[in-house]
Formats: sequence, C-alpha cells, structure tokens
Amino acid sequence: MGQAIKKFLKSGTLFIWLCGSAVALSLLMVGGILLLIMVNGLGFFWPHTLYEFTLKDGTRVLGELKGQELIPHSATSDFPEGKTRIRLKVGNRDLYGLDFRWIDEDQIASRSIPQDAIVFERREWGNFYGRIQTVKRGETVLSSGHSQNWEILQPLIERANNLQKEIEFIRTKEIGDINYDVEQARLAIRRFHIQGVSDSPELNALQQSIELLKKQYQQHVETLRELDSRLAEHAVVLVDTNGQEKSLLLGQIVKALRPNNMSTFQKCLTYAANFLAVLTDEPREANTEGGIFPAIFGTVMMVMIMSVAVVPFGVLAAFYLKEYARQGAIVRVVRIAVNNLAGVPSIVFGVFGLGFFVYAIGGTIDQLFYAEALPTPTFGTGGILWASLTLALMTVPVVIVATEESLSAVPREYREGSLALGATKFESMVKVILPCALPGILTGLILAVARATGEVAPLMLTGVVKLAPSLPLDFHFPFVHLDRKFMHLGFHIYDVGFQSPNVEAAKPMVYVTTFILVMVVILLNLAAIALRNHMRKKFKGAAV
Repeated sequence: MGQAIKKFLKSGTLFIWLCGSAVALSLLMVGGILLLIMVNGLGFFWPHTLYEFTLKDGTRVLGELKGQELIPHSATSDFPEGKTRIRLKVGNRDLYGLDFRWIDEDQIASRSIPQDAIVFERREWGNFYGRIQTVKRGETVLSSGHSQNWEILQPLIERANNLQKEIEFIRTKEIGDINYDVEQARLAIRRFHIQGVSDSPELNALQQSIELLKKQYQQHVETLRELDSRLAEHAVVLVDTNGQEKSLLLGQIVKALRPNNMSTFQKCLTYAANFLAVLTDEPREANTEGGIFPAIFGTVMMVMIMSVAVVPFGVLAAFYLKEYARQGAIVRVVRIAVNNLAGVPSIVFGVFGLGFFVYAIGGTIDQLFYAEALPTPTFGTGGILWASLTLALMTVPVVIVATEESLSAVPREYREGSLALGATKFESMVKVILPCALPGILTGLILAVARATGEVAPLMLTGVVKLAPSLPLDFHFPFVHLDRKFMHLGFHIYDVGFQSPNVEAAKPMVYVTTFILVMVVILLNLAAIALRNHMRKKFKGAAV
C-alpha cells in the first residue's frame, strides 16, 4: 500500500489534479463575482412592477419590491419568531425623506398591482411614484382625467426634453465657446502686458474682440431666458398613494412610465433605451442618476495615453538590459530594482506623480510657457497627462519583464543568421528580433492595461475628479487638452458607493459602473489580444 502511494505521488498525478482544481475554483470564483455584478447591475434598467400595499392602519404604500428577509428570533429581539418583512423602494424622497421602506408582512391588509401607477424619473430628488391629478399650463388646467392626463403628458414631456437639450447645447457649446474665446483673448492681452506692450494694433483688436464676444454672450443669455420661460409653461400636479400632492414643472421630469401597463416587448425596448442612456448621458444627482459617458471616455483615453507612454520606455529598457548592457552586478541590481518596483503600493506612485510630474514638471512648464495664466495653474495641477504618466511609471516593470522574457525566447539562430548575412546589430534588433518579440511585448501591454484600468489611488492625487466640466477632447485647438481633469470609472465607483449622500439609492449605480468597468477592461484586453494573435500569425517563428 505504501509503495503504491509513493508511486502515485512520484507520478505527479496528484499535483496535476490539485492544479486543475485550483484553476477551476478560481474560474468559479471569478464567474460568481461577474454573475453577482450582472444580476445586481443589469437588473437596474428593467421597468419593475409597482405594488400597492394597504396596511392595517389604513395607510398605503406604493413602490418597487426590492426583497424580503426573515428576521430570526432572539432573546434581545423585539420581533416574534419567524417574522418576515419586505423592502420597498418608495421614492418620493422630497416627501418622505428616504427612498426605501421596510414593511412587516403581518401589517399588510391587502396588496395590488395598480395599472394607473406611474414612475416619474426626475432630474432631482430621484423617482416619484404616484398618479397624475392634473396637467396645467400656467393656471389653466388642461386635463383632469387619468387617461386624458397620460395622453397629454407624454408629448409635453418630449417637448420639455427637447427644450432641455436646446438649453444645454447653448450653455455648453455656444456660451462655452464664447467663454473659451474670451479667456484666450484675456490671456493674450496679459501676455502683451507682461512683455511691456500697452498699446498696439494687435492689443486693440483683442480688446474689440472681447467686446464683440460679450455682446454675443448677452444674446445667448436672452435666448436662454426665453427658453426657460417656455420650459416653465407646463406643470403637472402629482399625488402619492395617500393623496399627498406634489407640483412639478415638466422640465424637471426626464420620463414617465406605467410599468404595470407595459407589455414584455415594451419593457425590453425601455430596458435597451435605459442601458443606452447610461452609456451616452452625463451624470446627475451627485452621480447617482443619469449616465457615465464622461467616466467611460476618461478611462479609455487615460489607458490609451498610458499605453503610448509605457510601451516605448519599457521596450527600450528591456532591449538595453538584454541585448546591450554588460551582464554583471549592476545589471542584476537593476533587475532586482525593477522587480521590486512592481510591488510598490500604487498610492506611493500617486505621491511621486504629484510631486514630480504635477509640481516639478508641470510647475516649470507653467512658468516657462503659461506665465500669463499664473497664479492659476495650467499644467501645474492634476490632469489626464500626469495621471497617465503616473500609471505608465507604475506599470513599466511589467512591460520590461515581459519584453525581456520575449527576447529570451527568440531563437539564437535568428540573431546569428541576421549578422551572418551582413546586417548590423541595430538592423538585426529592429528587423528580426523586435518583430519576433512583438507578441510577448503585447502580452506585457495586456497585463499593464489590466492593472492600470482599475487603479484609483494614484489618480486621486494626479487628476481625477468627481465631475469634469468638459472632456479632454473637443473642437478647440489643440483639440486634445492633456492638462484637463477627467472622470474615471474606478473613482466613480468609489464616489458613488462611499461618498454619495444617499448610499442605498446609489447601490444600483455602483453595480452598473462596476459592470461597465469590467466590460471596458475586457474590450481593451481583447483588442490587444487580437493584435497579438495577428503578430503571432505573421511571425510564426516567435516563441512566447
């Protein structure tokens, strides 16, 4: 028996099964996490059924069913054994002061699914659950019947949304462009003053342009006032399930739904529209409502800039250490330092990026090229460039190690054959060894992207913000503004989950943002993997 056990252990079968079990367990854990995120995140977009409960004390509660729990009995508990309570999202935060409510099952007298119950998604204060009492234009009542109210309300909401888009376009695009041009002219005038020029044709032209821009600004302000007055024309009087009234301007309503009166196909269309809105809209309500497009854009742009920065430096360092440096004690120390650098906490890189990139390099750039804007910093404050370079510095050890391993895997005969045919060492590196090592280099890039995309700590010190007023990419020269602050999906998760004034209502947005972040990481990695596979096919002799 003992001989059989020894033979079994020597064969290595046990260790193969242990490794396979560990891999399977890891995959199950990852799959479980993804499933949890998908269940809690993707369900956020579905139009949920509205339940109306009548309690034994005569009050009514209307809302979405969000779960139930059995409260275990204990000696210190006030609940009887086996008591069950349900959790409802009741909304109407401005009326009730909260979004959720627990109801004991034994206090429910009856429950129903009212067909006329409506969900109003508002720009502020979250959802409102109730019914329409009247639709008004000024003091004139347009309708007071339930069915007539609903038919009149939908086109009015669409009209209000169109007005909101027009107002937002004027504020962000038209007035934003004017403010940008005024600021550029002001900085140009200050530049003349710093140079000692107090009177010149160029200076007078800049002052005249500012006056012209101010007149255009006033015209847009008048247009905004007219649009705001049109937006305030219509209002709707809502009532909650207990008859408490709430008057809302239609400009405050994003959309209205009757989920209990919708077919499955209609709910699917609404689900797709809600999912698309999250991907394309800007956030609102302290990031707990609306979309996350600026965060998606900032995350992808940061990763792209980081990749452009990390690959050349990592590859050049690896080429020098592997192909040119004389192997000795100094090179061994450098390799040890590179490996240790990969284990440094990310917040340390954030502090270094703040001190070196932001204050030292950015402050110097401001003094040399943007003196007219001082004391307001341009590059001497956090921005997407410094955040990307900080993450590039953090991930460069991964690229160096992967590139060195890839260079070691290139057959020695390739080098010797290239040199024997008369190529110089540099030509051999560029035309023979580098193409063969590209799949391994891309593997390092994949690992770097996977690590950097979800980092938050260094970004908090080097440029990420809760809400960015403008994207780093626009139509103003030089079109790509690397000095601007940006939003990031990882920081968005932290902000919504831990800094939100209404944590319970923000939980679905946390799961949604987490799911989008995972999808962004997967898509970026798939793009790099596809490029790597293409390189492998093109250079079949490469060994990775």
